[in-house]
Amino acid sequence: MQLTDFTEGDYPTLINWICSEELNYLWGGPLYRYPITCQQIAQHCGKDGIYPYLLTVKGEAAGYIELCRESERQYRVCRVFIADRYKGRGYAKQMLQLLVELAKDKFGAQTLTLGVFEHNVVALNLYRALGFQCMTQEQCRLLNNDVWPLLRMEKRL
Repeated sequence: MQLTDFTEGDYPTLINWICSEELNYLWGGPLYRYPITCQQIAQHCGKDGIYPYLLTVKGEAAGYIELCRESERQYRVCRVFIADRYKGRGYAKQMLQLLVELAKDKFGAQTLTLGVFEHNVVALNLYRALGFQCMTQEQCRLLNNDVWPLLRMEKRL
């Protein structure tokens, strides 16, 4: 299992994983319009300070995660996703652990932040288990007239 750079050749895999408007919003917030296109991915991933990675397990794509630079020593974990066939096996936790090590070793990060929707209890519990602490409620997002409170979490490295 390893994190590899997410490249243009991986775009169709991510597009196939994000198969509904609700999942798109849960995963990516308002960044991407559903259905996701290669052009949207290229535009976002090509920005300075965005570091997208693919989790591979035995050579197969199993997940996606981003590290985004907020400042010289602070980075944000974004768009965490595990493919359906790999869910429930602990891969999200392992992928996040790999990203934490990468953030420290390659980028010199001292603090990691993330945003998680309050109703995404599985993700919230995972982040807490990895040492992230709730700091504030960032804001609320709206999808189909439903209000989704967004929590800000932080971990000191």
